[in-house]
Amino acid sequence: MKGGGVGGGGGGGAGGSVSKKPWSGLVIGVLFLVFLSMMVPLAFLLGLHNGFYSSSGYLSGNQNHINDGIALTNTPNHHSKGGGEGKSSHMPDLVTRLPPKGVLTNASGEAKSGHILKSAAQENQEGKETDTQARIHVVQQPLPASNISRRDSSVEVMERMKGGGDESRKACELKYGSYCLWREEHREELKDSMVKKLKDSLFVARAYYPTIAKLPTQDQLSRELKQNIQELERIFSESSTDADLPPQIEKKLENMLAAIEKAKKFPVDCNNVDKKLRQIFDMTEDEANFHMKQSAFLYQLAVQTMPKSLHCLSMRLTVEYFKSKVDKELSLAERYSDPTLQHYVIFSNNVLASSVVINSTVVNSRESGNLVFHVLTDRENYFAMKLWFFRNTYREATIEVLNVEDLDLQDPDMTTSLHLSLPLEFRLSSTSADDKMQYISIFSHLHYILTDVFKGLEKVVVLDHDVVVQRDLSALWTLNMEGKVNGAVEVCSLRLGQLKNFLGKSNFNINSCVWMSGLNVIDLGRWRELGLTESYKQFVRERQKVSKGEESMDSVTLHASLLTFQDQVYALDSETWALSGLGHDYGVDIGTIKKVAVLHYNGNMKPWLELGIPKYKKFWKKYLNQEDGFLSQCNV
Repeated sequence: MKGGGVGGGGGGGAGGSVSKKPWSGLVIGVLFLVFLSMMVPLAFLLGLHNGFYSSSGYLSGNQNHINDGIALTNTPNHHSKGGGEGKSSHMPDLVTRLPPKGVLTNASGEAKSGHILKSAAQENQEGKETDTQARIHVVQQPLPASNISRRDSSVEVMERMKGGGDESRKACELKYGSYCLWREEHREELKDSMVKKLKDSLFVARAYYPTIAKLPTQDQLSRELKQNIQELERIFSESSTDADLPPQIEKKLENMLAAIEKAKKFPVDCNNVDKKLRQIFDMTEDEANFHMKQSAFLYQLAVQTMPKSLHCLSMRLTVEYFKSKVDKELSLAERYSDPTLQHYVIFSNNVLASSVVINSTVVNSRESGNLVFHVLTDRENYFAMKLWFFRNTYREATIEVLNVEDLDLQDPDMTTSLHLSLPLEFRLSSTSADDKMQYISIFSHLHYILTDVFKGLEKVVVLDHDVVVQRDLSALWTLNMEGKVNGAVEVCSLRLGQLKNFLGKSNFNINSCVWMSGLNVIDLGRWRELGLTESYKQFVRERQKVSKGEESMDSVTLHASLLTFQDQVYALDSETWALSGLGHDYGVDIGTIKKVAVLHYNGNMKPWLELGIPKYKKFWKKYLNQEDGFLSQCNV
């Protein structure tokens, strides 16, 4: 019986054990889920998800870039090397990376690897480059911007960035364009520097405090750190600027820094300090990037938006045109097509800009009666232009205003794309430290209707609407261009051979220089003889076929224009005829400005904008008719 009893008891025990197993497993599972739910938020709170050992400091591989430009990439994207490479747990290294300068240096490094950041009104972009192929990103201004990197004599065109020193300044210009030049000129002194110092010391103290508090022999230092931390926290609850800080704040900062120096003398938990300082780095980097992008966006918005005063002027002139009873259609058709006169062509949507171009040309001309100006504009500005040039006379010069949208052209290919397009502007740079950022402008698609619009003319001079004429240009009409079609200023620091990856497999002279619009002497007779418009359209069709229609028309136009005029450009002396860069370069010599015949304000900082470079504005304002009543009404 005892044996049976024992056996029965044993059996009962076993049965009881079996019945409890499911419940014990369920309890363990619930406990595990509770533990996991506590650890996941803790991991995010401590920043464990960021991967602490990236030597690059949390720079993402794919980022946006400033200004909706044209991006043509001929090589694969480069990605940052992550993982275990470049692990860094050294405290001095982390501390040196905390200030803004460290952040900017890191961002500058990002530019070298080819990670691209994009931006805004049409917008923004670490490691070593490992490929030997040129990667091309063409960026339009002000839809802006580009960068050309040189590798074994090849050049690549790229899209925008930021930095410090000469190299980092160039990186900034790659990403954000002329915004970086403007920022340097308008840099303000650091505000609330004491608040920033106090915040930095508070973060560092918080990083060291948990370790010091665990040392049983350092109770006094632990209390000192805690007291200083609480004191600064109380101050920040009441003050956010230097002006709000209480008196003797310098003494409180000295006490905090002294306590931190004492804490540094003891062995600490590097992981804890590492996490805290990386959090500081992340926050500082994010804040710096945010403010940089915000500022660059507002800059682009300012340069791409028509000022309120100019919009007012255009609207008032348009209204007045329809209210006025004066005869606006004077019969000057004979002069418009007289080949014995000097004909100037201006593409513009800006009344004041075109007025300054015409006025400066006439004022400096010996015989204004020989001058005929053809202003090609859009329907929106057509009537304002008509009334302005009716109200304002320019000596004996003749002015014709044409609406490009109403032109009757024989070429159906060009007729279907009739809309006003101003000369295209691009930013080009090489990675060589000695090479300067290049800003070029080139003909738009609309320029290739010249031979169709001016059928009775053999030669015209094309002026961009952002130029000012300072000398008589009559010598251009007797210029022997040696059978060339386009008399233009060349940029021989950049040749077609350096752009071979962008231009593709087309046959071209690698030694041909890139040329500039702004001042162009066009032999229309030679143009027709060589069939350059047909050549241009053929290059456009070929490029669109290769890109399968995915490439911007502005990029296609750049490609086609460079190939169309290869070996057909007669080089004008840049020191005599035209000086460019007044819309982006703060370093142009005033003495040089006064010597040349034409000033070209290419770049974002046009002279009619508030962002225009002040020391160059006077050369433009000199030819502005400020006596017109509409200007005062619109506060121009």
